[in-house]
Amino acid sequence: MRRVIPFLLWSFLAGGPAVAVDLTLPAGASQTREVIREADTVRLPTGPHSGTDVPNLRLEGRIVSRAWRMPVQGVTTLQLLTPLRDQLEGAGWEAVFACEALDCGGFDFRFALPTLPAPDMFLDLFDYRYLLLRRGMGATQEHAALIVSQSGRTGYVQVLHVTTLAEGYTIQPIPAEEREALPRVDLVQALQTQGHAVLEGLDFGLGDNALGAGPYRSLVTLAEFLTASPETRVALVGHSDSIGGLEQNSALSRARAEAVLNLLVEQHGVSPAQVEAHGIGYLSPIASNTSPEGRERNRRVEVVLLDAEPQ
Repeated sequence: MRRVIPFLLWSFLAGGPAVAVDLTLPAGASQTREVIREADTVRLPTGPHSGTDVPNLRLEGRIVSRAWRMPVQGVTTLQLLTPLRDQLEGAGWEAVFACEALDCGGFDFRFALPTLPAPDMFLDLFDYRYLLLRRGMGATQEHAALIVSQSGRTGYVQVLHVTTLAEGYTIQPIPAEEREALPRVDLVQALQTQGHAVLEGLDFGLGDNALGAGPYRSLVTLAEFLTASPETRVALVGHSDSIGGLEQNSALSRARAEAVLNLLVEQHGVSPAQVEAHGIGYLSPIASNTSPEGRERNRRVEVVLLDAEPQ
């Protein structure tokens, strides 16, 4: 027995109303998360991990991410994905790239995916599938990424949908006057004397890896330092509190570090060769996890000064 759950993929067609596509999910499926960004950028993988990186497509537009969780037993991820793919293709979507777990690139590919954080969306490194689709042409072209996974008797589905920016929306760099109005931080001094520093003021929600556009004084300062010293390399290291398991927290903390990296590169013009992102979950606290205040301090991204040249 299956039931239809209204899952809206809004397609902004020139001169016409938004069109919704209904996907049929297994009975018992429930939506766990929805994140809407009216004007942002995202990178969607277009091929497996090459051994050094993951090829990707950089997209700008309105980004909608939704996740579902459902009971499954005796159902493979392929069986979970296939009817959803059939429905999307029947609605005019064209598959661009598809892969499975280790064939995608396993651990490295998984962390290139813009997945919503656990527990809303859980991705088993050895049992997940990814599908990139597109629809339309030119200015009306839209993209969708479908991710499915399962753990035990629970299945997980996420769809990320990107449409072109609505009229009047643009993604702008931070104006110079706004950058100068931000309070200064002693980030560079801490890096040079201690080798690492916390990036203060970053706006992450609890259990979330989405980072607002800012502006963030700490990122402005770091970007200015890196731009002025093109031979300098740093690592962005995400940290979490101790709520939840290590695997989920490590994934979340790395996703946060990657969000910071993307903002530095895309909004502040930092060279990708100068920054790398990692996550270590709750393994390096700076405060006790027994209080809300301590847990908040532990949820952070630090910048670590590296050798000038990669080894």
